Amino acid sequence: MAPARRRAPARNGASAKSPDVAETASPESNAEVSLPRRAAAPRKQQQAASRGRGKKAADPESEAEEQDDEDEDVIDAQEADDDQDEARPHTARAAAGTQAEGPLVRLRFNEPLSWRPGKPIPTEELIRRLETLSRELTDLDQETFDTESLAKTAKELASHNLLNHKDKGVKAFAAACLVDILCLCAPNAPFTQTQLKDVFGLFITSVLPALQDPSNTYDAQHKYVLHSLAEVRSIVLLNDLDSSDALQLQLFSSLFDAISAPKNVSGGRLPTDVEHDISDVLISLIEEGPNVPPKVVDVIMAQFLRAAAPGALRDKGVPDKDELDRYQSTLLLKEEPPAYQMAKLICQTCADKMTRSVAQYFSDVIIDFSGVGGNAAGNGKGPAGHKGGKGSDDEEEEDEGLNGPSESDLREMKKAHLLLRELWRAAPQVLSNVVPQLEAELSADNVYLRKLASETLGDMIAGIGAAGPPPLPALDPAAYPPLRLTDELATQATDSVLTTPTSPHSFAQTHPHVYQSFINRKNDKSALIRTAWVTAAGYILSTSAGGIGLSREEETVLVLGLGDKLTDSDEKVRLASVKAIEAFNFRDVITKLAPHGGVSKQGSVLSNLADRCRDRKSHVRIEAMALLGKLWAAATGELAAGDEAVIAALGGVPTRIFSTIYANDLELNLLVERISYEYLVPLSYPAVKKAQKATNGRGSQQQKSATGGGIDADAVRAERILLLVRSLDVSSKRAFFSLQSRQPQFSSIMEGFLKQCEAYNGGVGEDGKKAAPSLEKSIQYLSQFFPDAAKVRADLQRFAKLNDRRSYQLVRFVIGPEHDFTTMYRAMKELVKKVQGTNSSTILDTLLPLLYRSGCIMFNRSHLTTIMEYSKAGHEDMAATANEMLKEVSQRNPGLFKTTIGELCKELATHAPTETRENDPIVIDSLKACSSYAAKYPQEVPRDRKFVQAWISFAVFGRPEKAAKYAVSILLSTKDEKSMVSATELARKVTKDFTFESPRFLNKLVTVSQLARFVPSVIADAEDDLRKQAMDILRAVRSPSSASDPDWVDDADLDDEGKAKVQCLKFLVQQLLGTKDIDEAKKDGKNIIRFLVKFIVQDGEVTKSKDTPKHHCSRLRLAAAQAILKICASRQFDEILSPSDFNTLALVTQDQQPQVRRGFIEKLQKYLVLGKLRPRFYTIVFLAAFEPVTEFRNQVETWIRSRTRYFQEAKQNVLEGVIARLISLLAHHPDYSAEADDLVDHARYIIFFLNNVATESSLGLITKYAERVKQTLDGINVENSENLYVLSDLTQATIRKFQQRRGWIFESYADKVGVPQGLYSPLPSHDVALEIARKQYIPEGVEDRLDDLLKAAERKKKRKSGDDYHLQHDAAQNAAKRAKTSSASRPSGPSRSTSNSKAASSGAAPSSSRKSASASKPKSSGATKRVAKPSRAIKSSPPVRIPDSERRRSGRSAVAQTSYMERDSDEDDEEMLDGVAEWQYLDSEDEEAGTSATRARDSGGRRRQSKSGGGRASSGGDSGMWGRSLRQAASDSEAEGDDDGAESE
Repeated sequence: MAPARRRAPARNGASAKSPDVAETASPESNAEVSLPRRAAAPRKQQQAASRGRGKKAADPESEAEEQDDEDEDVIDAQEADDDQDEARPHTARAAAGTQAEGPLVRLRFNEPLSWRPGKPIPTEELIRRLETLSRELTDLDQETFDTESLAKTAKELASHNLLNHKDKGVKAFAAACLVDILCLCAPNAPFTQTQLKDVFGLFITSVLPALQDPSNTYDAQHKYVLHSLAEVRSIVLLNDLDSSDALQLQLFSSLFDAISAPKNVSGGRLPTDVEHDISDVLISLIEEGPNVPPKVVDVIMAQFLRAAAPGALRDKGVPDKDELDRYQSTLLLKEEPPAYQMAKLICQTCADKMTRSVAQYFSDVIIDFSGVGGNAAGNGKGPAGHKGGKGSDDEEEEDEGLNGPSESDLREMKKAHLLLRELWRAAPQVLSNVVPQLEAELSADNVYLRKLASETLGDMIAGIGAAGPPPLPALDPAAYPPLRLTDELATQATDSVLTTPTSPHSFAQTHPHVYQSFINRKNDKSALIRTAWVTAAGYILSTSAGGIGLSREEETVLVLGLGDKLTDSDEKVRLASVKAIEAFNFRDVITKLAPHGGVSKQGSVLSNLADRCRDRKSHVRIEAMALLGKLWAAATGELAAGDEAVIAALGGVPTRIFSTIYANDLELNLLVERISYEYLVPLSYPAVKKAQKATNGRGSQQQKSATGGGIDADAVRAERILLLVRSLDVSSKRAFFSLQSRQPQFSSIMEGFLKQCEAYNGGVGEDGKKAAPSLEKSIQYLSQFFPDAAKVRADLQRFAKLNDRRSYQLVRFVIGPEHDFTTMYRAMKELVKKVQGTNSSTILDTLLPLLYRSGCIMFNRSHLTTIMEYSKAGHEDMAATANEMLKEVSQRNPGLFKTTIGELCKELATHAPTETRENDPIVIDSLKACSSYAAKYPQEVPRDRKFVQAWISFAVFGRPEKAAKYAVSILLSTKDEKSMVSATELARKVTKDFTFESPRFLNKLVTVSQLARFVPSVIADAEDDLRKQAMDILRAVRSPSSASDPDWVDDADLDDEGKAKVQCLKFLVQQLLGTKDIDEAKKDGKNIIRFLVKFIVQDGEVTKSKDTPKHHCSRLRLAAAQAILKICASRQFDEILSPSDFNTLALVTQDQQPQVRRGFIEKLQKYLVLGKLRPRFYTIVFLAAFEPVTEFRNQVETWIRSRTRYFQEAKQNVLEGVIARLISLLAHHPDYSAEADDLVDHARYIIFFLNNVATESSLGLITKYAERVKQTLDGINVENSENLYVLSDLTQATIRKFQQRRGWIFESYADKVGVPQGLYSPLPSHDVALEIARKQYIPEGVEDRLDDLLKAAERKKKRKSGDDYHLQHDAAQNAAKRAKTSSASRPSGPSRSTSNSKAASSGAAPSSSRKSASASKPKSSGATKRVAKPSRAIKSSPPVRIPDSERRRSGRSAVAQTSYMERDSDEDDEEMLDGVAEWQYLDSEDEEAGTSATRARDSGGRRRQSKSGGGRASSGGDSGMWGRSLRQAASDSEAEGDDDGAESE
């Protein structure tokens, strides 16, 4: 901190008056210079000691001899000095001295400091005397000291001999004494103007520059001088000296040099106290001076250019190695350079004076050199006669203003504009008078000046300084795991504070007129200006205006301008537009560009970017296609997860890329292949990321998987290929498969070419000459597929002349279908490295495209396992894609299968386990692949006794127990007599000693489950015993619960008892599904379903002791719910699931454990997509409206919308009819109540349904179903019919409000509709129907509250989904939607959990006026007549017992300490805009449903957030090189691991 201000010094020799000081005039007072008064507190003794440590050591003997020789001279000099003292006028004495009691203290030092010519005082002696004087001066106090006694000593100290002494120590101690005298004599300096100038000359030229070297012997004295000048502020006397500009310039220059380049300093910086003192000295000098000398301003401004990269100010030439090294060190800076910080502090502290000085500085530089003002405005010339300017006689052409300043002028202009960039970041307040000059440049006729001004303003708005823009974000298409929107942007090691965009103020608001002038430059007639503008616009958007943020209008204008420039008539502008988008990281593309339309929306930025793939200029289409490929690769994580916003934005990228094949352009075809293998599915993918700090839950899990070697690289790559194919439309998919279908053909051609190369033998010998014609024909044939046929012929001929037999073998490894992907990839890398080491490295430009076209890359045998798995498991719509790919492979390259299955089975047989040897768990992946293949091609699997025994061994001894399932599937795949014999043998082994305590019981349990499902006859004799054992295991507790039991454990941590209980439930289901007698199966099915429902109703607890561990209960609830779904997937069993049991099953969607909810819903979605469940099961999904985990709820919504589109395309009104079932389900929901607050809560289900299903055309049909409900009775319980009518009216009212807010035109549905018979029954009479129809059942005021609910729902859709994720996730951990409690008045059953999570996502206000009696009103369970035993409440963490009266609204009770009420948008805006300039936003209503997820993420991103630049640009964008992924491959190792895919049913 700067010292306290002292009294201002007197100017022009006039002494400053003070109430505490009485001054007497002196004859020479007009020649003296006054300075600030010294502080009363004396110097500390430590300072004197520290100064003394710097004294040089003197030899005592030589000093004594010298002293004897010089005694007489010293005495004579002393006498002469005494005579001079008598004639010297006295200075004023401080009044405080007269007030002090006792006489004033006089200076005791009386040794001479001057000498006669030729008789100098020895240096050691002189230093000793100066040190003695310095110690005494340090201890003196101004208030009690007689300053008249200093006159003689002061004169001697100011003598020429002493100030110009050649010894550094003499100068250092003399300077220390001088600053003490200035301090003691304040406010009047006891020196004349000339003496004072010499004194400051000593300080500035000798003492202060020495601060640069802290290792200097006299560094303590140097620091003392600096500290005194800063503390006493005696430096301001420099302003009173005549012609002091030179000294000031030298002062600033030396101090800036000292602080910027210290010597022998660890860490590269001077001590902090020294830096502070330097700042105080410079700031004091500027503050107290009348003005800042122009050359000093130049020095201050130069410090800001320390941020510029070396060579940035030069027009030509390349920086040398030293400059590049310094530049690299600048890039790694985490804070500004010290000199930069000091200049910044000066500008900020002395803003008023610096503003004037800076304005004058730039007027001299910009206006004089640019010629914007005055008579030169028209031609851009500088003033005639100005350095570097042009005379008035120039006759150059001026039509377009192209005859701009000279090179030297332009160099100065560039420097000035770089300085403007950095000044805006550091001290924008000093530019208030300079920015209008930039606006004038925007209107200059000279195109170079307009370009420079456009670039400068763009960088200033974006917060980019002299160091340049931040590194481009790293979008590595081979990175694994892929990026997710929820991941935080990782800060790169190369990030520098100087390249991090920072804008202290909003330029658009600070200078709105200048900002608008900049925006108008987008339509400049010069392509150079448009190019500069679009580059600047890209940086402004990507950096969010330097982190300060853009208003919605400003962002929209820039985005639309960027889109327009992508279609500019000039290729340079189009190329710059493409490169501008490269500055966006993945999240910015989705949140800033995608809301204006994806690649499929005509006219949007992304669509125009995709259009550049067909650009007539090759360099533009190469850059555009490469960028699209990187963006799609980065988006694969969200695309696979089904994120609707990302799908809408980038899902169509593969289609746009592969559609260019239809242009029938050879160069485009090569480009598409390059993009496919270097960006869309890079050869190096998956390149597992290095261990990083986890950023969130998913990131941590992915990190564990990625870095722990637990991934199957082939499977991951195959999934990327499947995702790519799934993203293609019909025509593009045809183009993709056509490219792959050429592989066998080109493989044969390449094999022939290699044989002819071998025969050619490099052209050596007669055989070589004979083979030359055939080789030439092959080369000629291959060249026709390339745009530059001549180059291809030359490259292939050079390859043949190399005659490298190893290269030929490597090519065969690439093109051979029998080689796996790893072998192929390593061979290609080795080949590239080998060719690069020759003089013919340009061969790769031809060789790599040939290898891409002929190699087994996409359709590789390593990928078949995963593709076959997806074709069987049916992962939503990926199954169709996998089957389509298998069909293509089998038709176009069937050899891939023949070379796979035999080796796979041999490998499995080799690693088959035995009773004494366990198998490697990794083998399970191969076993699973073989099982999938055997299911489709059973005859291709070997059936020798050796293999049969291997499958049996896997079933009995395999680890993990899942191996038994796959082994039995392979064993039974042929369905012949041999398989029955093998199954009988296996059954005999596993049913023997079938008890929990027996060895490998889990394997036995899995095996009998599979046998019971597919060959029940082999275990018919033991069927009853097996079921009894399963029931005993389910009803027993071998590991009693404890208070420390977790609510859930991962699969790997689940104990054998938990696994056995889950598998026992599966066994019961498999046994039921394997029953051949349908009637018997239905009868048994009712008992099984009733037993499974019991697990759900009683929270997974069916034992008498009621001490099942909590994590077992959670597992059993999930397993029971999934088992019911599996049973109902068989149509003959669907009807035995009663409506009441269906309602109970539906409540698993609101289980208290998030893993249970997710597992159940995902299994339900899988069966629904496969068409295994009837449409009534869609009803269950809509109970996810209260899902507390936002991410999962968004996934469910995305899935519902995708199914809605599917049925709309199929012309089926499936989901619209679900509303009738949903009303019935809600009417029997445990949380239902006719109170107004509860009905408003229930309206959220209806809104959730409408948001994801309703369209303008289907709204009438949905309303028809809702009206039809009111014309029936409750088919489950007639007494609950009124609940249906209430919900019917509520649904109709919600639909009306929903339709009004959307602005849709309502069209009533004319046809009749029916309602499910099991849920509804007809009314007894017409009169009853009329009475019901006329009555309004919803309470008064409910309909009015629906507006607020709909409004809150719309705000949620626009708000970034991650904003409240952590809040809701925490709520999910403590309480989910269902609170499972027991009640005597209500049958045991699940209800929604504590409403913390509901309130967190609800728009309704919490209520404390609800009656607890209504919450406990009995609800009939319908089908089940027996009364279940009260179940214990599931404990949450921390365990809380929820009273029956508060079971559904514990989170909304009167004692709620935290309100999760939906806040008004104004409140949110106030909080987010606190301390920031307020923006004006456009209204955004009636948004498309397809962009709702994007809008949710946008709300946070559109506000002013500080955006880091991300990483360096990936070198993959190099358009002049092939094989990016090959040249940069870091290692050949690939991680292997388990593939825990969904089990095949």
